[in-house]
Amino acid sequence: MTPWVIISLALVTWTMGNASITDKPEDVVDNNIPPATAKTIVETAVEEIMETGELNPNHYPARRAANVVQHYINSRYGSPFKVFILHEVHSGNSEDVANSGRKYQLEISVQEMLSNSTHKCTAEVLFPRGERQGPPEVQVSCEELEKLNTTKEDEALYQKLKTRTSMLSAQNLPDSHGRIDPEMKPLRHLGIVASSFIMLQESNENTLYNMAQIGNVTQLATKADELKFDYFVLLHDMVSQEILRWNLQISWSPQEGVKILQQEKLPHCHECKVPPAIRE
Repeated sequence: MTPWVIISLALVTWTMGNASITDKPEDVVDNNIPPATAKTIVETAVEEIMETGELNPNHYPARRAANVVQHYINSRYGSPFKVFILHEVHSGNSEDVANSGRKYQLEISVQEMLSNSTHKCTAEVLFPRGERQGPPEVQVSCEELEKLNTTKEDEALYQKLKTRTSMLSAQNLPDSHGRIDPEMKPLRHLGIVASSFIMLQESNENTLYNMAQIGNVTQLATKADELKFDYFVLLHDMVSQEILRWNLQISWSPQEGVKILQQEKLPHCHECKVPPAIRE
């Protein structure tokens, strides 16, 4: 076993062993994590990451790139009634691209959370390096993804929120026990989609992000056609076990989709730790 693997095993053992206490002052529930993710992070510690060539679909390098594809798809197609999670990585390979970074080519399936429908996708993810460092560059082709129609549900929610006499607000979606009011689920889904923009932007070869919790969300008054919301979200990096806090102001309408109007990364919370995962 090489020294790199020994060091990695020690680091992963330490981080996984410290992921057992809750966020203060509010508990954080990371219930949007693909079931095999935690296991694959540990497995990586005993596997030398291949710089190029075929990847093990179940291990961290392939799933990290596939996780980026999930965020990209949500940012392109997501809505309060259409949210995608990574279902399976079928195959993958990577190669170093001179003066550019590392490119991953993947065949994956994503699952739409509400309908449970799965869609096969081919994707290419380039993690820039050197002077070109920045967000991953993603290209995706998915079977019939654009045909997944939630227009009626989205339009009904839009009209309901647009005609409210008071602005809607909610906290802790979900709460520390994984519970969420069914009426608030569309706002949580909208928060997941909005967070995907940030997770895509912040992803690199050493991260694996999921949204842990919506601390609070408030509907904002607007005369525009799009609805506006202020979100405070907690994002969980599975690799470092850090909780990252972001404030987002977004707009949404069925016609225009989700747009990030303002974003702010808040100071690091040294007391924030990750509790055991609870799925919705």
